[in-house]
Amino acid sequence: MPAPLANVPVHLITGFLGSGKSTLIHELIAQKPPGERWAVLINEFGQVGIDQAMFEERDDLVVKGLPGGCLCCQLAFVMQATLVNLLHRHRPDRVIIEPSGLGHPAGLLEVLRGEAFAGVLEVRGIVTLLDPRRLDDPRAREHETFLDQLTMAEGVALTMTDLATPAQLAAAREWLGELWPRKGWVVEAPRGALPLERLTGGEPAVSRTVDSDAHRRLREAAAASPVLEAFAEALPEPGRPQRECGSALGHETLGWRWHPQDIFDLDRLGEALGKLPGALRVKGVFHTDAGWKLYNRADGAVSLADSAWRRDSRLEIIGEAGSLPDPEALEAALKGI
Repeated sequence: MPAPLANVPVHLITGFLGSGKSTLIHELIAQKPPGERWAVLINEFGQVGIDQAMFEERDDLVVKGLPGGCLCCQLAFVMQATLVNLLHRHRPDRVIIEPSGLGHPAGLLEVLRGEAFAGVLEVRGIVTLLDPRRLDDPRAREHETFLDQLTMAEGVALTMTDLATPAQLAAAREWLGELWPRKGWVVEAPRGALPLERLTGGEPAVSRTVDSDAHRRLREAAAASPVLEAFAEALPEPGRPQRECGSALGHETLGWRWHPQDIFDLDRLGEALGKLPGALRVKGVFHTDAGWKLYNRADGAVSLADSAWRRDSRLEIIGEAGSLPDPEALEAALKGI
């Protein structure tokens, strides 16, 4: 009989929408010591769940996605049950949790440090990602969740630095230097290149209590209603995509799933998605005439890469309330591609 798990290190990778969390986790996995097994738990604000499709299945890596809400609000109980299952079935040596870009870390930390995981898990670090360019928007400096994520962080990884100007980098460092509590470290992580030592070399994370009115209200609403079910795994019929939408915290999400036999023309797909307003967060995995592709757009920058995902095609669009395209019109446009 295997020995009970004890003090499995857990790391939280937080950051606002489009800050590069999944990319950074990919880079951390590339540095995983041989012989270790890791578990990655990804929470997405959208209903479909795209980020888990970015990771290849491996014997030494288990990746579980929890779409459709916020781990500290609607999905807290689902997250706890999922994590218990991961620990029991896969017995990981390390756990990395990526909350939604709109998620608040406080409620998640309460679960991880609660009675259910006492002596089993040990929160070893809270890292928040910051794209320096985001601070050019005055609304970012006033966004409650954005500020709380940075306040609770022990370290800050500056991402997208290859796209930022020296002035933007300097302004970000100066602004972070004024936050309290002071950050243990601030490092540049272009293309997600964060040394694994930044996670493994620290002491257990300091408990920092920060709460927000927006997330408190959402937790209260979630407690009074059934927990949101994860996006149905049953495949849609060919030619008949399954659509889902949701809203919370001043943002909305619109998502689709297609049967894997539905094949998109890659050029026409890119053209259609390129017509969406630049402020929207757009990500997807598609079966195209050029193979399976991952599409990712954040802050207007687009990337396209090969994908190992083969289960279905997926598209997720996230934006501020009232900014999303008409779902009927977009679905009709995509149907002819």
